[in-house]
Amino acid sequence: MTADHVDVLIVGAGLSGIGAACHLRRESPGKTYAILESRDAIGGTWDLFRYPGIRSDSDMFTLGYNFRPWTGGKVIADGPSIRSYVRETAKAYDVESKIRFQHRVIGARWSTQDARWTVEARRTDTDETVELTCGFLFVCSGYYNYEQGYTPDFPGIESYAGQVVHPQLWPDDLDYAGKRVVVIGSGATAVTLVPAMTDDAEHVTMLQRSPSYLVSLPSVESWEKALRGKVPENVAYSIMRWKHLLRATASFQLSRHAPKAMKGILRSALLKELPKTFDVDTHFRPRYNPWDQRLCVVPDGNFFKAIRDGKADVVTDTIETFTEKGVTLASGEELNADIVVTATGLNLLGIGGISLTVDGSDVELGDTVAYKGMMLSGVPNFALTVGYTNASWTLKADLVAGYVCRLLNHMDARQQQICTPVAPKVTGETRPLIDLMSGYVLRSVEKLPKQGARAPWRLYQNYIRDLIMLRRGRLTGDGVRFTRKPLARTAAVPTKV
Repeated sequence: MTADHVDVLIVGAGLSGIGAACHLRRESPGKTYAILESRDAIGGTWDLFRYPGIRSDSDMFTLGYNFRPWTGGKVIADGPSIRSYVRETAKAYDVESKIRFQHRVIGARWSTQDARWTVEARRTDTDETVELTCGFLFVCSGYYNYEQGYTPDFPGIESYAGQVVHPQLWPDDLDYAGKRVVVIGSGATAVTLVPAMTDDAEHVTMLQRSPSYLVSLPSVESWEKALRGKVPENVAYSIMRWKHLLRATASFQLSRHAPKAMKGILRSALLKELPKTFDVDTHFRPRYNPWDQRLCVVPDGNFFKAIRDGKADVVTDTIETFTEKGVTLASGEELNADIVVTATGLNLLGIGGISLTVDGSDVELGDTVAYKGMMLSGVPNFALTVGYTNASWTLKADLVAGYVCRLLNHMDARQQQICTPVAPKVTGETRPLIDLMSGYVLRSVEKLPKQGARAPWRLYQNYIRDLIMLRRGRLTGDGVRFTRKPLARTAAVPTKV
């Protein structure tokens, strides 16, 4: 077993982890750091998911880093382009050399006496156990299980003679040319897969239990074209970033305060995209209000075009049973399929499944309350990145990484080594940290940290509010305690009689 020490240990080399390392290089350049990545490549989600059409569900002006303008052209970018962007950013900021690939973090033990974490990782290539110590642990591993997606227990699936595929584990050699495909699901993954497969497949059917809200957006931004060459690149990027941010904020606030009006706007847009004979109310009238779950973006209306062209259709029903040839629905309808794609969601996994102990006591993640949406009550020198549910993930990731740098610099200036969030004595009603009605959230909600009733323990899903709090707000306050490392214990010296 080997051990070494860094000031900051980052878990995860995806969009958040690479961004965190770049922020450290820029804002806390004196800090030593390392990144532990369980897989063998940079990119996280954007390296893991390889299904047809994989793309962002957020515009790249806000999914891109605030310190490195996105220059890839398309507003809604494909997965390989995003993966390249993350890797190029790591290279530009000389972060690559700090990454230790195939290191899966298993557990971390905090010692107040030593003011440090001891982190245990297992090498996925050699099965060797490695220990590192750090002054601050920064978990940027997202919140879902990379090893396995969610697939319901479908009745009769063992009798199905075709191939069943989950998008999270897409086979490189899957051949769907000329075949009938049924995609089960109604979320962003299903809406992405359907038009991406129609060029080669004989026909693609999206089978959904209930509809989701869909919105068509152009993949190329007209404003960017107008600004190109007329203002400096960084200025144009800032303008575009704020334009998309404010539009997303307005959409969310309208959904919260006037859901009927937002439903009307979304429905009107749908009617323009679909044939007049299409049953919009059956297939695209969700049971919930907009933004109770994320809106599904349709770049350039490609999903609707596939329906208009007769290459794809939508069936809204429940599965009675799988058969040898496909699926029998509750209505009695049968869908024959050569391939079934289960775009049925994710399995959540808080902080990558890492077990935490503080001075010998186990930390139950579901019992903690999140401080400013990024630290955990009773857990010293620890931060995690959880992006927005109503906007781009990276908007929040950038703010969290910048706050961690501010925090580290603050402690150094005051010769303090320990920062611990302390939950208020009366927290009021708590709610899940990820406050969505999506199935993947509801299945695991009790295993995740909570948020409180009031700031700094409540999340408002509001970038402007968070910008003020995390980038400009006070670092000290009632919710957090700063202390110095305890003096080293010394053995008692016996006195002579």
